[in-house]
Amino acid sequence: MAYAGRVTTPEAEQPRPEERLEQAVRAAEQALIEFEIAVETFRVEVENFSRLHHQKLGPMYARLDELDAQIAEARAARTGDPEDLRKAEEARARVLPMPGVEELFHGWMDGEGLFPEAAAMLTDQTVRPPERVRPTEEARKLYRELARKAHPDLAQEEDERARREEFITRVNAAYGRGDTALLRELAEEWAAGPAPAERRPTPSEELYARLEWLSGRKEMLTLIARDLEESAIGSMLRMAPDDPDALLAEIADKLLAEVAEKEGELAQLVG
Repeated sequence: MAYAGRVTTPEAEQPRPEERLEQAVRAAEQALIEFEIAVETFRVEVENFSRLHHQKLGPMYARLDELDAQIAEARAARTGDPEDLRKAEEARARVLPMPGVEELFHGWMDGEGLFPEAAAMLTDQTVRPPERVRPTEEARKLYRELARKAHPDLAQEEDERARREEFITRVNAAYGRGDTALLRELAEEWAAGPAPAERRPTPSEELYARLEWLSGRKEMLTLIARDLEESAIGSMLRMAPDDPDALLAEIADKLLAEVAEKEGELAQLVG
């Protein structure tokens, strides 16, 4: 069939094999973007609500913990019972802040462990600088040979230059440690030559891989969303998504009533 001088065939009218895959990928990408926006929006809402919850209700929770400790201590002082004394100690421990690592060890260690000076002092050792490494004659010979063969300036293409620079970096590190065995391995690696180039995937394979990645990303976001929804703050927020301030006020009223009740209980014990 001809139109305006152009001849078309049934084969020419058929879509490319990858066209439907491309459409599926584009649809999945758009759906994922919308899902990411929804998850991130909810995460920000949970974070903001958590901050407000801490600012407005945190002092009330702290007051309740302090009252619990005072009540337990007053009861223990009245009864002298060992079980009451144990409960009083536990209640007070919940109120006292836990010191950080640095506060506990006063500069002896950080979050990653003991400082070298502290470890040396605890083991009665002196702090010594590392010993100088003297490469063997074989190491020197291997190093010179590899440096001559693999020098980046011998490359004419940028990819080859990058490969040589990465290789020479490893050679220098091995020589600096006097690691003769590793230098031998590097010499064998260089003699074997670069790894053969991997076969590039076809357009269809790339599209399928993209769909798999999008699916995996969606599963990860689903888990994040579920964790947010099932968290204490997220569950509270879902109870009143349109008016979280009213929910905070309602919780505050309950906490104030609980504070008043415990203050009355404490007054009876110490009165």
